[in-house]
Amino acid sequence: MKDHASHLKRDCLSVGGIANLDFDREKSTGIPEVILARGKTVKDVHTLAVHLLEKTGHVIVTKADEKQLDLLETIDVKKDINRKAGLAVLKTTDVKRAALGTVAVFAAGTSDIPVAEEARIILEELGCRTIAAYDIGIAGIHRVLPWAVKVSEEDVDVVIVVAGMEGALASVVKSMVDVPVIGVPTSVGYGYGGGGTSALMSMLQSCSPGITVVNIDNGFGAAAAAYLMCRRISKYKEG
Repeated sequence: MKDHASHLKRDCLSVGGIANLDFDREKSTGIPEVILARGKTVKDVHTLAVHLLEKTGHVIVTKADEKQLDLLETIDVKKDINRKAGLAVLKTTDVKRAALGTVAVFAAGTSDIPVAEEARIILEELGCRTIAAYDIGIAGIHRVLPWAVKVSEEDVDVVIVVAGMEGALASVVKSMVDVPVIGVPTSVGYGYGGGGTSALMSMLQSCSPGITVVNIDNGFGAAAAAYLMCRRISKYKEG
């Protein structure tokens, strides 16, 4: 019990009554604290990012809008801001991470790229190698096969499939590969079943075994799951 209790004790900081930043989250969960910008004010996002930078030297901000990204860009540190993905990575020092496995990130359509990019960038920040292929949806199913072959050729550990509309790409890809597939439904779509509902239901009802599904537009969640899989797999590869 003492070991469990010490594991749960973390270095936290209360920031202006708006957040309790968890500096030790990566030690206990494998994933560092990431700032979700959506629903926060521009000032709050900036304040939290500065405090995390001061303590950890590394910050990832997801689901940020243009105004939030503009203010983050004024922070005088190394930064990688991807406006399409609404994502910012800020560093005072380069974080040294052990090289882990390889994750393929596939997007069904061009409109799905922002969520796919969110997953790809986070994976690379956590130490995974990525292979990305975008606009390979089933409307032109001939586009899928070469990338399914590449999964085998490149010894890919996990595949993330990002798809809106009917979300069928996840099932098709899983029928062609022998590694875990994480399906990410996106809110791309309209009319009946739009907003990601059909894509989510389709992936959940897939008859291709081996698909895990995260929530609509959750590129971060998919990246976190894929990273933890790769980290676990790497222990056995090394042994």
